[in-house]
Amino acid sequence: MAALLRSARLLKYKPSCLLQITGTKSNGVSTGRLYSGVFGSRNLGVCPRQLCPASGNVPRRFLPFTSGLVRSYAVATERKEEASPAVRSKQTQQFDWALSKLDSSVRRTGRVTKTLLLRIFHDICRTGYPSGNQALLLLRSCGSLLPEVPPKDRTELAHHIWEKLRELGAQYDVSHYNALLKVYLQNESKFSPMDFLAKMEAENTSPNRVTYQRLIAAYCQNGDIEGASTILGFMKSKDLPITEAVFNSLVTGHARAGDIESAKNILTVMRNAGIEPGPETYVSLLNAYAQNGDMESLKETMDEAEKADCSLMDRDLMQVIFTLAKAGHHQHTPEMIERMRHERGYIPDAMNLCLSLITHGHEDTAFHILKSFPTLQMDVVSPDALNLGNFFLRHCVTMETSLEKIGQYCKELQESSLHTSPLTFALSCALEAKKTAMSLELMKMLKVQNVPVRPHFFWPLLTAHLKDKNTTGVVEIVKSMQDLDVAPDVETLSTYVLPAFSSSQEAKQALKESGVSLESEGFLFSEIRSLAVRDLAGLYTLLSDASLPTPELITFRGSLITGFRKSDDLESMVKITELLFQDERLYGENVKPAEAGAFFLYNLIENMPEKELQAQEDKLRKYFSQLRQQNITVSANIYRGIRNLLEAHHVPELIKDVLTLVDPKVSSGLAQDVPRASESDNRLMALEKKMQELKSLNKPVDQTLKQILQVLSVEENLQRALELKQQHEEDMTTAAYAVLINLCCRHDNVEEALNLKREMSRRDSSVALDANKYIALVKTLSKNGKVEEAVDILKEMKEKDVVLGDPQVTMLFHTLGSLVAKGGPDTIRRLQETIFTLGLAKPTANLCSPLITAYLDSNDLSGALDAAIECQQRYKHLPRIHDIIVGLVQQGDTEQLQKAMDFVSQERGEMTMLYDLFFAFLQTGRYREARKIIETPGLRARPGRLQWFAEKCISSNQMEALEQMVEITPKLFECDRDEMYTYVLRLCKDTNDWQKAEAMWTKMQEENVIPRERTLRLLADILKNNGQEVPFEVPQTWYERSVSEKKSSSTASHSADNDTDYNVKVLALCKKGKAKEAYGIFKDMNKKGLALAPASYDHLIRTLLAEGAMEDAMAVKDIAISHIHSFKLSDIATNLLIITQSKKGQVEDALLSLKSMLQAEHVPSKLAVTRLVQALGSHGDVDGIREVETIMKGLNAPLNLSSMVFVNNTALAHIKNGDLESAADVVESVYNSPENASLSMSFVFRKVLEDGNDKAFDKLTATAERLANHFACYRPAADIFIQLLDMDKVEDAKFMLARCNAVAEQKNILVSFVSKKAQTPGQLVKIKTLMNLIPDFTEKEVLYPYLMKCHVLDKDLESAKALHEQMQKEGVEVDELSLKRLALLYRQAGETVPFTEPPESFKFYADKLRLSRSQTTEE
Repeated sequence: MAALLRSARLLKYKPSCLLQITGTKSNGVSTGRLYSGVFGSRNLGVCPRQLCPASGNVPRRFLPFTSGLVRSYAVATERKEEASPAVRSKQTQQFDWALSKLDSSVRRTGRVTKTLLLRIFHDICRTGYPSGNQALLLLRSCGSLLPEVPPKDRTELAHHIWEKLRELGAQYDVSHYNALLKVYLQNESKFSPMDFLAKMEAENTSPNRVTYQRLIAAYCQNGDIEGASTILGFMKSKDLPITEAVFNSLVTGHARAGDIESAKNILTVMRNAGIEPGPETYVSLLNAYAQNGDMESLKETMDEAEKADCSLMDRDLMQVIFTLAKAGHHQHTPEMIERMRHERGYIPDAMNLCLSLITHGHEDTAFHILKSFPTLQMDVVSPDALNLGNFFLRHCVTMETSLEKIGQYCKELQESSLHTSPLTFALSCALEAKKTAMSLELMKMLKVQNVPVRPHFFWPLLTAHLKDKNTTGVVEIVKSMQDLDVAPDVETLSTYVLPAFSSSQEAKQALKESGVSLESEGFLFSEIRSLAVRDLAGLYTLLSDASLPTPELITFRGSLITGFRKSDDLESMVKITELLFQDERLYGENVKPAEAGAFFLYNLIENMPEKELQAQEDKLRKYFSQLRQQNITVSANIYRGIRNLLEAHHVPELIKDVLTLVDPKVSSGLAQDVPRASESDNRLMALEKKMQELKSLNKPVDQTLKQILQVLSVEENLQRALELKQQHEEDMTTAAYAVLINLCCRHDNVEEALNLKREMSRRDSSVALDANKYIALVKTLSKNGKVEEAVDILKEMKEKDVVLGDPQVTMLFHTLGSLVAKGGPDTIRRLQETIFTLGLAKPTANLCSPLITAYLDSNDLSGALDAAIECQQRYKHLPRIHDIIVGLVQQGDTEQLQKAMDFVSQERGEMTMLYDLFFAFLQTGRYREARKIIETPGLRARPGRLQWFAEKCISSNQMEALEQMVEITPKLFECDRDEMYTYVLRLCKDTNDWQKAEAMWTKMQEENVIPRERTLRLLADILKNNGQEVPFEVPQTWYERSVSEKKSSSTASHSADNDTDYNVKVLALCKKGKAKEAYGIFKDMNKKGLALAPASYDHLIRTLLAEGAMEDAMAVKDIAISHIHSFKLSDIATNLLIITQSKKGQVEDALLSLKSMLQAEHVPSKLAVTRLVQALGSHGDVDGIREVETIMKGLNAPLNLSSMVFVNNTALAHIKNGDLESAADVVESVYNSPENASLSMSFVFRKVLEDGNDKAFDKLTATAERLANHFACYRPAADIFIQLLDMDKVEDAKFMLARCNAVAEQKNILVSFVSKKAQTPGQLVKIKTLMNLIPDFTEKEVLYPYLMKCHVLDKDLESAKALHEQMQKEGVEVDELSLKRLALLYRQAGETVPFTEPPESFKFYADKLRLSRSQTTEE
C-alpha cells in the first residue's frame, strides 16, 4: 500500500484535471466543511444550488446491504421515446422550481424534509419524461440531507427513485452512478464495490476519477484496505491522480481495520507525495480516535492541526461529537462542546447534529448540545423572548422518544426559561403526527401542570376517525375528553363528532352507551346546526322554545343558509325569518334584530351561485311575497345590495319583488335608482374649439405660439423656432422661452441658450425653469467651459426651490464625468461641493466618483484615497475604492494600503474590507494572499460582488484570475457553486477552450455540484463546437425544438449563421433593456426577409412592453405569427401586455387579453390582474370588475389575490360613475360580516381624498361613522382618520376623532401607521401629530423605538440623544435595537459611543423585538 501511494508522485496528470496537486501544498477546505449540513456522515458538501453530498466517511451502524441489490439499481436504459418541446419546457420549469424549493430549504435549515423531496419526486414523475438533471437532483438528496430519516429508509427511497425514473425513461450517466455511490456512503449501506464497478462497465458507463475515489471510500468504510488497494491500482493504470480525498479515506480505512498507527502514518505518506494534509485529513484522524474514545490522542491531533495552520471549524468538531456519541463515549462530548467557537452558521449546523443524534437514539447528547446554543448566552433573556428547541421536541415526538424523557426535557426547558410552553408545543407535534396515545398522555401532563386543555386540541385526532367513518374511534376520543374534564363544544360536536354517524340519534345513543354525558349546551347547539341543514320545521320548534338556551345567529348562520337553499318548506322559511327579525335572543347586545335579519337576507342571496339563483327564482319570489304579507321590511341599503347581486347574476325579474319589502316611503325613489353611465372625456374637442375661437376673435396668440414652438421642438427645428421667436418676441411667454432654451441646449448652442435665459429673467425674475431644463443648461455650460455660469445656475435652482428627481441626478453625474479630462479634480470638486452644499441632490457614490476618476487618471493614488476618505466622512459614500486598492497593491504601497483597509473596515465593516482586498489580490495575481483572505472564519458569500468580479474577468478575458476565484471559494459559506463554474464556462466559450471546460465538468462532479440546465447547455455547446463527445444528456428548450422543426421550411437564402447572429444581438440588447436598439435590428432583419427564433420574438415583445411601446410590440407579434404560425406570447409577455393596456386605458383590450390567456390554460400574474382591475375601477366599469372576479374565482390555480382588490375598485368605480349610494353599500357589505372587521379600505379613502372629491368623501365618512356607532365596526373610521393624518389634514382628523372617539382605542391600526411612517425619513412630524391628538394610544415601550428609528433615519443625533435621556428618566427600558441604531448614529457623526453597543446584527435584534411584541399581542 505504501509503495502504491508513493507511486502517486510519478503519475502523469491530465491537463484537464483541476485537482493536480503534485509539487504543491494544498490546505484548503472542501465544500463540505463550509456547508451548514446535517450529520450522520462526514463532509457533507452542499452549497446554494448544490444540493449534493461530498465525499466523506460516515459512521457504521445500520443497513446490512447485500451486493446483489446493487444490480437492481445500476441499470441504465435508453429513453423510450423523445419528449416533446412542450414537455422539455415543462422539465426546465420543473427543475428550476424543484431546485429553488430544495435550495431554499437548505439555505434556511441546512436540510431537506422527506415530504418536500417526495412532493418534488411525484411532480417530476407526472410529466412522464424525467430529465437526467432531475434524476441527479433527487438522488443526491437521499443522503445526509435527510437527517430526520433513518439511514435505511433513505437508501430505500434512493432505490425507489432510481427504479421509478428508469421506468419512465431517464438516461443515467456516470454522474448518476457517482450520486448513488455517495448515497450508499452517507447511509453506510453494505454493497460490493467491485460488483458496482462491473455493472457500470457492463452498461457501457465508464467510471471516472470521482467513481474510483468513492469506491475506495466504500472499502475503507468497512476497513477493507486490500479492496481499496485494488481500486488504487485501477487509478494508477488509468493515470488518474491520487487526491487528498483518497488519503482521507485511507486514514478512515486503517482506523476501521484497527490499525490506528497506519492511519496516523498516512499523513507522512501524504507529505512525501507532495500533498500537505488539510483540515479534512485531520478530521478523519480525529474521528478515528473518537471511535476508540482516545481523548488524549484526539487533543494532541487537534493541537497539531492548529500548529499546521489548519483551522478546525465548529462543524468539524460536530462530526467528532457525533462519532463519540455513536461509539458510546457520551462522557467526552461536553469537553468537545466547550471547544466550539460559535462561528457564523453554528445554529443550523448544531440543529442538524441534534436531529441526527435523535434519529440514532442519542437524545440526551442532543439535549446537552441544545442547551449550549449561543442565543442563550445573553445576559438578559426575557422569559417570553425565545422558544428554544421546537425542532428538538418535534423530532423527539416523531421518533417516539419515551414520554418520560420528553416530559423531563420540557420541564428543564421551562425551568431554564428557554421555552415558554414546551409541553404544549410537544402536544401540538403529537397531534400533527396523529399519535393518539402520546397526545392523550401529554394532555394529562398538561392537566397536572394546571394548563387548560381545550376542545380543539382533540380535533386532529377526531379528523382521522371522521374520514374513515370510525364511530368507535370517535367515541373513544370523546370519552377521553370527558376523562380530562373537557366538554365538547358546538364546533367539535357538529363538525367532528356527529358527521361520523348516520344520524344524530345514533350518535347520542352510541355516546350514551359509552357513558358520555349529553347534558351540555354543545349538544343542543350542534343539534340546532344539524336541524338547520335538514329540518327547518324542527329547527323552528326548537328556536321557539323559550325554556331552552338559544345560540346567537352567527353560530349557525352558515348552516341555516345551506338549509334555506336546499329546502322547499316555504312556511318554515318564513317563520324562521320572522323570528330572525324579532327575537333579540339570537343576537348580542346593541344589535337590532330587524337590521341583522335584513343582513341575513342579503347573505342568503350572496351565497347562492348564479345557476342556483336562476333555478330557484320562483321559490324566492314566493318567499319574498310571503315575507311582505308578514310585514317584514328591509332598509334601502340592503335592497340595493340585493339588487346588485340579482343584476350581477342576471335575475333582474326578482328585483321588483325585493323592492316590495322596502318601506313604501322610500321605495318610490329607489325604483328609478339605476347606475348612471360614465361621462365621456371631451377634453380634446374643447381644446380644438378654443383654438378656433381664438383665431376668429383675433385674441392674443401667446398660448398658440407656445404650442407651435413645442411642435418645432419635437421636430428639432431650431432655426425655424428662433425665427418665429424674432417675429413674435412681444408674445413670448416664460413657457415659450423654456421650450426654446431646452432646444438650444440639445443643439449645444450655449450662447443662444444663455441669451434666452437672460431675456426670460429680465421679463420675470421670479419664474423658474423645470428641473430637466435647468440640468440640461448646466450640462451645456459645463461642457463648453462655462463653469462659473453653471455654478450660478445651480444657485438659482436652489433659490427657486427646484426639486431634482433621479433622471436629473443622472444628468448631473454625466455632467461631472464630462469634466474629468478637461477640468481636472479642482473643477469637479467645485461643482460637486456646490451641488451637495446647496442640497440640490443627495450625495451618492455615482456623483462622488468623477472626482476619484480625475485623480486616478492622473495616477495620483494618494490623492484618490484622500478624496475617497473625504467623501465617506462627509457624504457616507466610498466611490471607486476597488480601483484605488488595486493601484496601491500594484505599487506595493503598504502604508497607504493599510490606511485604506483600516478605513474601510471601520466604516463598512470587516467583511466588506476583506472582499475589497480579496478582489484586489485576485486582479493583481496574488492568489496565495487571496486564499488566506477567503479562508477567514465566518466569511459569507456575497453573490452580487462575486458576480461583479466575474463579469469583469469575462469582459477582459482574465481566465487565470477567474479560475483562481472559483478554485479558492469552494469553502465560502453560501457560495453558489453552479454560478461560479458557469462564469468560467462562459469565458471558455468565448475563448473556445474546450479542455478547460471539460476540466470544469470533472471538478463540478467532484464537488457534487448540481448544474442548472443552462449550465449543461453551455458546456455541451463548447464540447460540440470542438467535435468532442458530450458525456451527459443535453436538455433542450422548447424554442430550440421549434426552430429545428421549421428549419427545413426556411428559405435557402436565409443563412443560419445570419439568423443566429441576429438572435444573439436581439437577445443581448433585450437583456440590457435597450428596446429601441433591439427593435431597430429587428426592423433591419425583417427587411432582409430573415426571421428570429420564437424566444427572441418573445423577449423583444416583452422588452418593448416593459417600456410602454405597445404598438411596436404588437407589430413584432404580427410579424412573428407570419413567420411562425404557431407562435404565441409567453405568460410573461401576455402579463406585460395586460399591464400595458391597462395603464394606457385600453381596458376592453386588456380584458380580452386576459380571457385569451385563460383560454390557453395559462395563469395570469397577480400584478396583471391587479392593474386590470384598477384600470376598470378608474373607468367606472363595475361589470368588468365583476367579470374579472368571477373568472379569478373559477381558476384552479389561485393567485392569492386579495378579495379587497375587487371590493376597493368596485367602490371606486361607483364613485367614478357618481353612484355614491352603491359605493357606500360596498363599504357596508364588507363590514357587515364580523370576520371582515379587520379588512382595510384605505385605498378607496386615499384615492377619494387625492382626487378632491368632497361629496364622495362626505358620503364615505358618514357610512364609516354609522358602522362605528351602530355596529361597533371601527376599522373604516380609523382608516379615514389615518388617511387624513397622513395627508396633513389635521383639522379634519381632529373632527373625525371627535365624532368617533373609539378610533383612539384602535391600538393595532394606530401602531401600524406609526410603524409604516417610521420606515421613511422625514415622517416624524406625522407621528408627533398623532401623539398630540391621542397621547396614550400605546405604551411608551412600543412607541419610543419607532421614534428612535425616525431620528436615526433623519440623522438627527441631538433628538436621538434627548429621547435616550428621556427614556432613562422615565424608567423605560431601552431595547437593544434602539441602542444599536443610536450607536450607529454616534459613529456616523464621528462621536464616541457612550454606552456598550449590543454585539449582534440589526436583524437579530429586530427579529427578537418583533417576536417579543407578537407574543405580547397574543397574551
